[in-house]
Amino acid sequence: MDGEQPVAVLEELLAAKGEHLLRTAVLLAGSHDEGEDLLQAALERVFRRWRTIRGDPEGYLRRTLYHLAADGWRRKGAWRARMGLMRPPETLPDGTDAVDRRDHLVRLLRELPPRQRTAIVLRYWEELTEAEAAQAMGCSPGTVKSATSRGMRRLRELSGLGLDDSNGSPQPAGRTS
Repeated sequence: MDGEQPVAVLEELLAAKGEHLLRTAVLLAGSHDEGEDLLQAALERVFRRWRTIRGDPEGYLRRTLYHLAADGWRRKGAWRARMGLMRPPETLPDGTDAVDRRDHLVRLLRELPPRQRTAIVLRYWEELTEAEAAQAMGCSPGTVKSATSRGMRRLRELSGLGLDDSNGSPQPAGRTS
């Protein structure tokens, strides 16, 4: 390959998938600003190694994104425990249901442990199979299954929804049939 081809391939990848990658980074990081920083750090790391990447460059970029997110969660874990994960919003939501639901979901995702959050984002946002998610996370498909299951259970608890055993319909937590 000539000197400009690898950069052109990266530019085409970003043109085609850049917005989706940014949305994924925002979900992993928990805020738009942190998501932009996460994607930028992943792109910088990928660009430094661009000439040595063999195979699927998008997969390499996604794995880098997920690994950097996990590194950030580990670094910030002690600080977030002291400061609290939920801060009151600085501004009021604009009133649309979609924005409110998305904001609520991102806040709930921030309360999950890193592995559970990653498994849920990969499986339900990225729509990866269990095997693909396991490869991106560097673990077994069984670990992805259990992390997804535990994460979904925890999201239901955090959102105040339990599961009514009699008919499988959601009900407020703490209510028994």
